[in-house]
Amino acid sequence: MAVVELNKDNFEETVRDNNFVIVDFWAPWCGPCRSFAPTYEKVSEEFPDIVFAKVNTEDEQEIAAHFNIRSIPTLMIFRDNIIIYSEAGALPESAFRELVTKAGELDMDEVRKQVEAQQQ
Repeated sequence: MAVVELNKDNFEETVRDNNFVIVDFWAPWCGPCRSFAPTYEKVSEEFPDIVFAKVNTEDEQEIAAHFNIRSIPTLMIFRDNIIIYSEAGALPESAFRELVTKAGELDMDEVRKQVEAQQQ
């Protein structure tokens, strides 16, 4: 699956309607963002069941503000509409691949229990 561009019209729907979404927050002027883009694209091809998406923080400032994006690139991983990872910084290809694999191995029932416990 190709990398999807997200905006205020399709962001919520994309995260809600897919159980595994990885979002790369970036900007055209950001050197590390441009350097990470080929890695993001390459790894996305290895995981066809996962939605890999990008948010241009210049064009989508509302989304960036909603998620308190202060540094780019920032990767955010959603599983079952829950943010399980949010970290700024470009990753080397092997580390990014490992992160995606580990995120896929999480027991989401356990994650939901932990989220419920934190909310109480």
